Amino acid sequence: MKVLLISANRTEINMRTMPLGLAFVAQAVSDRGHGVKMIDCVGIGDIESYIKETIDAFGPDVIGISIRNIDDQTMVNTRFLYLDDRDIIAFVRSVSDRPIILGGAGYSMFPDAILADCDADMGIEGEGEAALCMVLEKLGNREPLDGIPGLHIKGGPGARKRELIRDTENFPLPDLRYIIGPAVTPDTWVPVQTRRGCAMDCSYCSTASIEGRTLRKRPIAPVVAWLDRLVKAGAGQLYFVDNTFNLPPSYALSLCRAITDAGLQLKWRCIVYPWHIDEQLVSAMAAAGCFEISLGSESADDEVLRLMHKRFRREDVVRAFGLFKKYGIMQMGFLMLGAPGDTRKSVEDTLAFAGSLDYDMLKVTVGIRIYPNTSLADEARRQGIIKADDNLLEPRFYITPDLDEIWIREMAAKYAAKHPNWIVG
Repeated sequence: MKVLLISANRTEINMRTMPLGLAFVAQAVSDRGHGVKMIDCVGIGDIESYIKETIDAFGPDVIGISIRNIDDQTMVNTRFLYLDDRDIIAFVRSVSDRPIILGGAGYSMFPDAILADCDADMGIEGEGEAALCMVLEKLGNREPLDGIPGLHIKGGPGARKRELIRDTENFPLPDLRYIIGPAVTPDTWVPVQTRRGCAMDCSYCSTASIEGRTLRKRPIAPVVAWLDRLVKAGAGQLYFVDNTFNLPPSYALSLCRAITDAGLQLKWRCIVYPWHIDEQLVSAMAAAGCFEISLGSESADDEVLRLMHKRFRREDVVRAFGLFKKYGIMQMGFLMLGAPGDTRKSVEDTLAFAGSLDYDMLKVTVGIRIYPNTSLADEARRQGIIKADDNLLEPRFYITPDLDEIWIREMAAKYAAKHPNWIVG
């Protein structure tokens, strides 16, 4: 079959986001003998004309559309990005009668709500490689689509529970043409994923809805070989999109050492969880080319961290910060103000604490985006912040009723005025 895959995201936040998840799907479909064409909507001016011309020329049997960001997670002047995705889906439906299948991180968080709201025929919740290949096989054989894990069909019965891909080797890292195309330069930031899932279970986090709580690691050798191909293709800057690069520490250490041993000249950034970080790992990260990390401490109050289900405490953040500073690795910090358990004292302590650490950059978020199937959503319902039947597709935010949003913003602005590298949103 011919499969057209469209990454509907058109937003560039901080840097251009390449459609890595869709590239994995494209590779899986291609490996099973189907014809594949991808469209990355970022940077295309007249996207409707481009899509129509591609459909007319390629003649797809199936069209997959990936939804990445639902909104920008900012409480003030929120950008409801899903509306742009919905317009693209509607346009595709207007120029093609082929089955439209949704997927992606954004869709996986709101599978039923989005499918009911748009012109698509079905959607795949969670990882798409195995499920889409099953759909294509059944469509090709004209068989019913029931029984495919994670597949939601408009007007059909409830979806069967999705299944995680346990053996990642069955779905290899994608061919570079699906990631970087022909125009990669040494300044292009290229995404890399070595692990899926996260067992941390933070109270507000949507990762479990997207990737599940079971951590699944890729064998290191093929990852390093893939990185080598990237370097030879002209890429020199990477960002690891693993939810927690440093966990498990043994895997992170082995990966860093393998990159160094391979002699790869890389510059990369990643996300770290301030827990189980020691000097051996930080030293290995620096030697392998890590120059910047994102470190979400969120709060400096141990009780607030406990209510967020964090495994680390304030002293762990101090220790991690010191180690990364020692090895010259830049740090971008993240705070969340207004969480359950926050008080005026905890907010002021958190801001003062962040100021004492002297981050290279700090993002301060007032209010927390509420996602389905999280303990924060349960708490918000108990407190009457959201209604029991709110599907949360349209952005909703949590601020503890014990605090006033205006006061929090005033305090954040007061501290940010002393730190020009702070961003308050």
